Amino acid sequence: MYKIVCASMIAGLLVGSAAQAGSASTSFNVTVTVLSTCSASASAVAFPNYTPGGGAQTANGTITVKCTNQTPYTVKLNAGSTSGDTFTQRLMANGSNTLQYNLYTTAAFGTVFGDGTGGTGTGTGTGAGVNTATTVTVYGQLPDSTTNQSALTGSYSDLITVTVSY
Repeated sequence: MYKIVCASMIAGLLVGSAAQAGSASTSFNVTVTVLSTCSASASAVAFPNYTPGGGAQTANGTITVKCTNQTPYTVKLNAGSTSGDTFTQRLMANGSNTLQYNLYTTAAFGTVFGDGTGGTGTGTGTGAGVNTATTVTVYGQLPDSTTNQSALTGSYSDLITVTVSY
């Protein structure tokens, strides 16, 4: 009889413990918003040495853009930093001396690369992720113009600012 009573008491305790246990649950969201971002770097457009009267010179450079995946972007160039620079006629300077050149969106030199105003063109693309670079080529031409044929010897330069809008 003792074994039956003990077994019954243990079984009752186990059933009672299970009946007293409870639980509650809830859930929560985990959220984030991915923002668009872009970064850019550029290589120089370095013309070969120019001999006045020897013909026009051409050179290319690239603008490397990294943007969040599927982010559309536009690459714009300013006119330059030399006094007198315009989109229609960019100038490189050596002191107060200047040399004419321009930058274009294609190798055919048909559309001046600018900020999209006044007949200038821009570069466009779509980001492939911030670790994947896409490139925009800049085509440069230094004409063998009368003005350039009168240039003084020396090194000439201009500084172009690149803006990526997204």
